[in-house]
Amino acid sequence: MDREKLRSLFDMNGRVVIVSGGTRGIGRALAEGYAAAGAQVVVASRKPEACKETEEHLRAMGANALGVPTRMDELGDIQGLVEKTVEAFGGVDVVVNNAANALARMMGEYTPEAWSKSLDVNLKGPVFLVQEALPHLKRSEHAAVLNVLSGAAFLFSSTVSLYGIGKAGLMAATRSAAAEFAPYDIRVNALSPGTVDTDMVRKNPPEAQAEMTKIQIMKRMAHPDEMVGPALMLTSDAGSFITGHVVFADGGMVAR
Repeated sequence: MDREKLRSLFDMNGRVVIVSGGTRGIGRALAEGYAAAGAQVVVASRKPEACKETEEHLRAMGANALGVPTRMDELGDIQGLVEKTVEAFGGVDVVVNNAANALARMMGEYTPEAWSKSLDVNLKGPVFLVQEALPHLKRSEHAAVLNVLSGAAFLFSSTVSLYGIGKAGLMAATRSAAAEFAPYDIRVNALSPGTVDTDMVRKNPPEAQAEMTKIQIMKRMAHPDEMVGPALMLTSDAGSFITGHVVFADGGMVAR
């Protein structure tokens, strides 16, 4: 392999990437990474002002970008997200399901409302976003889906069991979609971060944050930017023969 071909492996020039939960934390870092790699980036978030600010930020980086206010628990919003993406950029090449809801409830204290609030965002929304984008992914020559998971899908997840259930379900959906979409050359993989320095993590008490770091082999929080390399690898030509798998960028959390 020559140097130019090697450099092109991570080139996303001209590809259209949707990033849900793309206005802060890991999602914003991924959106910036895709923009820097040349992609046309669509970020989705519940908050219109955050979408507008992120769109302007990515445009200032030199990218073609669009922010679309979207509730991942509303199927009409998901349909609108894909429609606006196609209207603006002509198709969809990559879907990144990053939006999440870390609602904490003890088992035995669930309510139907809590169940829906958590699972609709963490599982139903991602599955239906891929389904809505599927006709466009089938037409893409570089189609890929990336589902962002959590160590909660693989470990004991007391107090955040709803979150763990949703992420474990998304792992199962990743494997099934990889098998079913392979005939269309659509690759489907997952990324499982460890403890990352984000607003979601910082909302926890200091002792909880310390415990999240303690269970990792690497005793620190990751910077959101540290998720960009693995995500690009799984959705660019660099990962052209990878599908149905999860990459653990978690500082050794699950490896324990």
